[in-house]
Formats: sequence, C-alpha cells, structure tokens
Amino acid sequence: QVQLVESGGGLVQPGGSLRLSCAASGNIFSINTMGWYRPAPGKQRELVADITSDRRTNYADPAKGRFTISRDTAKNTVYLQMNSLKPEDTAVYYCKADRVEVLGAILYNRWGQGTQVTVSS
Repeated sequence: QVQLVESGGGLVQPGGSLRLSCAASGNIFSINTMGWYRPAPGKQRELVADITSDRRTNYADPAKGRFTISRDTAKNTVYLQMNSLKPEDTAVYYCKADRVEVLGAILYNRWGQGTQVTVSS
C-alpha cells in the first residue's frame, strides 16, 4: 500500500560526498517523520537523522556537522546529503516513514529496502 524506495548509494572515497533519496509512493495524504537509519553493533538499526513534517531535524552524533537531512513534502521524498564521508560510514542506509496517513488508514514504521554506501579508497 505504501512503498519506500531509496537511491543514491554507491562507492565513494574518504572525504567524498553522496546524496541519498527516498521516495514514498501510494495513496499518501501525509507523513509525519521521515528518517534515515543504518545498522549498528548490538542494534538492529540506529538513527542517522530524521525530519518532522514541520522540518524539525534531529541528528545522531556521528552525523552532526557532516550530514544534512531535508524533505520535499509535495513529493513525499526525504534526502540525506552526506559530506566528509569516512570508512566507518560504510553501511546499508534505510529510510523510514513514521505514521503515514493513507486513504482509510494510518500506517506506522514503513521501511525501504536500503541502499548500500561504501566509503573506501
């Protein structure tokens, strides 16, 4: 009913940049918070950054000062601009949409399939 598709991952050298995109599709009326996550030791996935419907942003410490999250509400799309990438940023990055209002229902915690980011020389 709601599908999230990530794109923009790839191989980049340390210090380089990537821009991830995540587009949500379906009969969507609104999405509350959209965010980016990646696997972490001892956790299934950890927050990288998220952004609310009124564009309040929240960043995990590793992302602060290097990553910027933004969204296009009209396109139901969230972006993650990643600069000054480090080898430890290597991971599959997953997009999540929280509280998605669709025709006749409210859906929670919808995930995309992930996009691989590899930082290596």
